[in-house]
Amino acid sequence: MNRLFDRGADVSTQGNVEAVARHGWRLHARLLIRPALSILIVVFLSSCVSGEDSEADLLGRFDRDKDLYLAHFDVKTDVDDVHSVAAVATMLADPRFFGIRYHAVAGAYGTQDGLYVPAEEVFKMAFGAHWSDAHENFDKALAEVRLLSVETLDDGGSIWIAEAGQSDFSAALIRSIREMTPESTLEHRIHVVQHSDWNEEVTTAEDLAFVKEYATYRKIPDGNGIGNGSPGFRSETVVNWKEHVSDARLREIWTAAVEISNTYNGADGRYLNEAIRDGGLDFSDVAETAWIFGFSELRDANDFFEEFSGTKGG
Repeated sequence: MNRLFDRGADVSTQGNVEAVARHGWRLHARLLIRPALSILIVVFLSSCVSGEDSEADLLGRFDRDKDLYLAHFDVKTDVDDVHSVAAVATMLADPRFFGIRYHAVAGAYGTQDGLYVPAEEVFKMAFGAHWSDAHENFDKALAEVRLLSVETLDDGGSIWIAEAGQSDFSAALIRSIREMTPESTLEHRIHVVQHSDWNEEVTTAEDLAFVKEYATYRKIPDGNGIGNGSPGFRSETVVNWKEHVSDARLREIWTAAVEISNTYNGADGRYLNEAIRDGGLDFSDVAETAWIFGFSELRDANDFFEEFSGTKGG
């Protein structure tokens, strides 16, 4: 007979085999469950860590790891944009803004009459290589900003546009992005922030409608007033900014901004900004940037300089 066990041993042998089989299945199940359980634990812990990192990387609404901040200035025909450029440079110099990706655009104007304010010197001082001149060459500026924007979107980031002027350039930018990525739904990742009724009124109508349809458009209270929910960054009285700004580079930027604004304010038919004429400051457009980065609680220009100069009282 070619049998390993005789009939008498069948019952006990069968029991042993079943026991071994049960043990084998338990062991097999444990071996399967342990890696799966380990993976679940790792995924859970990773999600917790990434969640914490995401919170830590936010400055207001802006993700410092992924997002792009665009500051669009019309610089026509009001000189307040020149003060606004200096104010944005002051914010970007704050350590809390370290590593933020940004780009500025000069000449992002709409249909308004009046002469342009030549402030290239202040843009260069404030932003270095991180700005484009749409007044000098619209198509070149558009191509430069589109490249930065598409890179940001491809990397999973969002675009935040502070509309310190009209939305004509922003409309051209969004159209251009959509032409490159026609199948994408990007409305929730392109944010346009506007504070001024007048800016909307002198935006080309179809451009404003386009931006409102194909971006997340946020209208905030006007930055020219105080106590309306936005900081009031227009001051009709003298603001002693020199008392707060000690950084040599920022002092140079503010000095140039004030000088250029005083030179062109009301000149050759340009808009006369009475607050600046009377010795005050006007960087009301920066209310949008304050909203993006979580500083909407600031009250006025004095609060601004205290916040971003290290002179704020405890």
